[in-house]
Amino acid sequence: MPRFAFKIEYHGAGFSGWQRQKEHPSVQGAIEAALEKLEPGPHTLAAAGRTDAGVHGLAQVAHVDLTRDWQPFRLSEALNYHLRNHRIAINDCVVAGDDFHARFSARERRYLFRLISRRAPLTHERGLAWHVKRKLDASAMQAGADRLLGVHDFTTFRSTICQAESPVKTLDELRVEEVPLTTGIEYRFHVRARSFLHNQVRSFIGTLEQVGAGSWSPDDVTHALEARDRTACGPVSPPEGLYLAGVTYPDDPFEA
Repeated sequence: MPRFAFKIEYHGAGFSGWQRQKEHPSVQGAIEAALEKLEPGPHTLAAAGRTDAGVHGLAQVAHVDLTRDWQPFRLSEALNYHLRNHRIAINDCVVAGDDFHARFSARERRYLFRLISRRAPLTHERGLAWHVKRKLDASAMQAGADRLLGVHDFTTFRSTICQAESPVKTLDELRVEEVPLTTGIEYRFHVRARSFLHNQVRSFIGTLEQVGAGSWSPDDVTHALEARDRTACGPVSPPEGLYLAGVTYPDDPFEA
């Protein structure tokens, strides 16, 4: 059975998240339903990460084993045809080795979070970024972000329903980029690590927004981290600003 790997882009609005659910629409469920129109199922997609409801994908990676020896381009074209009524696109499709696993082979995951600061409501970017009205200090947010880099017990910054065995993770990058807009300012948070806890990135961003607004100091971020207590976390940011931006593999099948 040939194994196919996909790079997938999707708009998270309207989906209960990546993971298949019986009574709610999901990205995984929509793609698996499209696969069943191409050859008998059931099919199970394995993905690099399970994004929550409202979270977007720029380059989610998933794989599936099929019976038919598809030409990758024709497979992606056929899937995109059947996904045309969804906000999902297969941007790349390749044949992967049997030892490739979208989740377990991943060496690094990258997330992007978009926050737009302006008084007026968002129009074109509505649902694609977190809108805040108050001005933020990018330098202060970066100072707070720097306190989170490295190996830490991130209990404070993970959901109480997180199923990870350990709260200890290594955060390799949390970089704040300030982008002037015609009206307002966009703050882009670039986050990189091998793996993440449930709600970890959104917990980071919600806390750093408090720092940027002056409600918290960078030292407060350190105190929250050291507390190892979920109640010490700042507000969790909304999902619409978060994007799974990319996944890195030691032997990347998309570069072969």
